Amino acid sequence: MSTPPGSLTLLLKVSRWRFWLYLAGTYLIGFTIGVRDLNLSLSGWFWLHFAYFTLPANLLLYGVNDLFDTDTDVANPKKTVREHLLASAERPFLVRAVSIAFLLTAALAAFQKTSEDRWMLALFVALSVFYSAPPVRFKARPFLDSLSNVLYAVPGFLGFQHASGQAVPWQAVAVACLWTSAMHLFSAIPDIGADRKAGLNTTATVMGHRASLVLCAVLWLVFAAIVMSLVAFRPYGAVLLVYPAIALALLFKADTMTGRVYWFFPLVNALVGMGAFFVVAFSK
Repeated sequence: MSTPPGSLTLLLKVSRWRFWLYLAGTYLIGFTIGVRDLNLSLSGWFWLHFAYFTLPANLLLYGVNDLFDTDTDVANPKKTVREHLLASAERPFLVRAVSIAFLLTAALAAFQKTSEDRWMLALFVALSVFYSAPPVRFKARPFLDSLSNVLYAVPGFLGFQHASGQAVPWQAVAVACLWTSAMHLFSAIPDIGADRKAGLNTTATVMGHRASLVLCAVLWLVFAAIVMSLVAFRPYGAVLLVYPAIALALLFKADTMTGRVYWFFPLVNALVGMGAFFVVAFSK
């Protein structure tokens, strides 16, 4: 059932409100890691960007996705059960809404204090748009689709730069790529059937269900091992092993179980992210 064009409900559905934490929470953690004085987190500058990475940034990311994914969405049952299948009557309003989100992003970029911060915000926009939009359309390019999902870590990089005034170390970028690539691949596994039916080639469709789970487990395991070797609070680092454990456990379950577990990941990520926030905050 379509949502009345022009409604706030449509914006919330398209922006995947249950996933807002993936961008806003990442900005919070990056800022917390980089900040010297936690009182700075109460500044208007922090809250402005935190708010941006809720509705506006997610509307830009997922709005573009819905506008260019009609061919695959119609074959994907989750669009009608868990998400929202965009109706033709809703497209004009969504185009306007995404355009406004883009203009808000451009305005925010203009007020960035350094060129590095502007480039980081530009990187977020480029990856968000060209993940779905042609001619690049990363989501239809196996392995690049997962790698390009480092876009979910970019808010954290920006938060770190805002708080510390320093560029993000390349090692942090590489480690983040491990987690985001695995998370993207995991999220694509339930879509294998719909994507193959639509003729969309992804990492998951190329590798298949089981091999994709194995690769997820490997990427998450390497990520957890690196973080455990770096953080002072080793017990927290060990918590990250929950990710490869989930992927490996699903190897012994029915294929449909992966899709069910996927919808619990916002809760898992929220709890792990909350733990990261408190570990970093109390170490300041």
